[in-house]
Amino acid sequence: MKKNRGFTLIEILVVVAVVAIIAAVAWPSYQAQLRKGRRADAQAFMMDLSNREQAYLLDQRSYATGAGALSSLNVTVPSTVSPYYAVAIAAGPAVPGFTITATPSGIQAADGALTLDSSGQKTRNGVSGW
Repeated sequence: MKKNRGFTLIEILVVVAVVAIIAAVAWPSYQAQLRKGRRADAQAFMMDLSNREQAYLLDQRSYATGAGALSSLNVTVPSTVSPYYAVAIAAGPAVPGFTITATPSGIQAADGALTLDSSGQKTRNGVSGW
């Protein structure tokens, strides 16, 4: 008598179903972790900009704001941030002052805008704290 080798169709379907269920649970969690990592990169860059603004204030007696602010600070947006956030520096509500805003785009859009001002106030989507 010859013994059949291999898998039955039912066994293969069960394995495919189990893998699909695991992937359906794991994929959103994976995407959330990627979003958090990209947010952390943007926050670190914003903190670096804030430090550079303080040094610029000591030298120039004003903050670098507006369209040329990044070039005035001699900095470029890192490649880990630029595809996901548009970073801008505007004059703050207090004079002298500044507000750094990182506006998310693309797959990061659900994250909400990040802001950091000259007093150290951090907001995400208008809510205090990152």
